Amino acid sequence: MTNHDEAAAVRPLTLAWVSRHLEVGERIVRTEALHGGITAEMRRLTIGTRDGGTRDLVLRTFVNVKHAEDWLNREADALTLLTRTGVPAPGLVAVDPTAAHCEYPSLLMTHLAGRTVLDEEGLETRVPLLARQLVAIHALRPAERPRKYVAWTTADTVVVPKGAVAAAWAAAIDVIRKPPPPYEGRFLHRDFQPGNVLFDVPPPRPADVRITGVVDWAGTSWGPADLDVAHCSTNLALLHGPAWGLRFAEAYEEAGGVLAAAASERLYWRVRDGLAFSEEVQLVSQPWREAGRTELTTRAVEERLDAYVTVLMDALG
Repeated sequence: MTNHDEAAAVRPLTLAWVSRHLEVGERIVRTEALHGGITAEMRRLTIGTRDGGTRDLVLRTFVNVKHAEDWLNREADALTLLTRTGVPAPGLVAVDPTAAHCEYPSLLMTHLAGRTVLDEEGLETRVPLLARQLVAIHALRPAERPRKYVAWTTADTVVVPKGAVAAAWAAAIDVIRKPPPPYEGRFLHRDFQPGNVLFDVPPPRPADVRITGVVDWAGTSWGPADLDVAHCSTNLALLHGPAWGLRFAEAYEEAGGVLAAAASERLYWRVRDGLAFSEEVQLVSQPWREAGRTELTTRAVEERLDAYVTVLMDALG
């Protein structure tokens, strides 16, 4: 087996576990570390097949992560459910949520074609595609519901960025002190955003872009559609500017999605997600810089978050 780099090396017990889940006569011929994940190690494994060809698998490993067992079980359940739907997601090959066989809790899945696209170019084409894909996810009705969503921030843990518009942030924090508004439950991805969506962008005709896959289903939950929409909106606002955060919610409704009727209820979910980012700007922005958006320094993203929270309070408050 040859390694693309040292970080790509698969640990011995995990290697043996993966090998047991290959077809007879297959072997791992190459491993490559995939970048962009925050909580898990991701590797692409190239498998040599009996006929002399190759196929790819993806190995996700949680190293010293507190809720690894829960996350991997949820992802395995979601991938199993999604095989019977039109939502493009990886296929589950094997899972070891308690590290009974591997050094650390791990999941093995099929590799999807396509790549993440975080560029400014072509954004007006991709946003409606993202919206339509999210509407399709929210339309799923699993026989067994995933667990209820968990809020990612509280009014007391929000970190107000340096130089932020203090009045807007104080008002936004007051919004999430209130109990959550009533909602109709939906199947949520919970981390639906451009970094977890794969696109095929044909070089001669970038306008023919299409989604080839949605990845990272470890956070699947049951909750309001507004929460998933809010999360993608915040990501778009930080990647491309506040106007795109507002645009995504419009695109979701244009695609047939249904959001909370009252502006105050929409504001609650939108602000709750935006404020959650205040605690992890550095963590979130690093993969974006690694992906080529080097201008998105921690400070630049903090400034965009401040602008977005301010715009939300103006538009919906």
